[in-house]
Amino acid sequence: MLRPSPSVQTYFYMEPVDMRKSIDGLAALVENELELSPMREAVFVFCNRGRDKIKLLYWERNGFVVWYKRLEKQRFRWPRHAAFNYEVRDGRELNYLLDGFDIWHQSPHQTLHFNSVS
Repeated sequence: MLRPSPSVQTYFYMEPVDMRKSIDGLAALVENELELSPMREAVFVFCNRGRDKIKLLYWERNGFVVWYKRLEKQRFRWPRHAAFNYEVRDGRELNYLLDGFDIWHQSPHQTLHFNSVS
């Protein structure tokens, strides 16, 4: 199975999206609604109103890639109301979401970085 790198910057578009949108429609959402370049080194995540479908959009060297997942019985844990158009997370949290975890109410231990042990 293909999965995003844990370190990749991930933008979650918070409003429900019509899953009939293809690459051009999703790229236009990124440019017009998020005011970001869809060709930046990042993954853009979109969820439908029923929260059973997710699309990922990303630019890979010379073209766009769309990754689509449809759940057969369950729902993605996606907030119904958000204060902002998008949230920035990392690929690790995206993978947790794809596995069924609620990343908005549960978060993993914080990554720590030290310069020395003493």
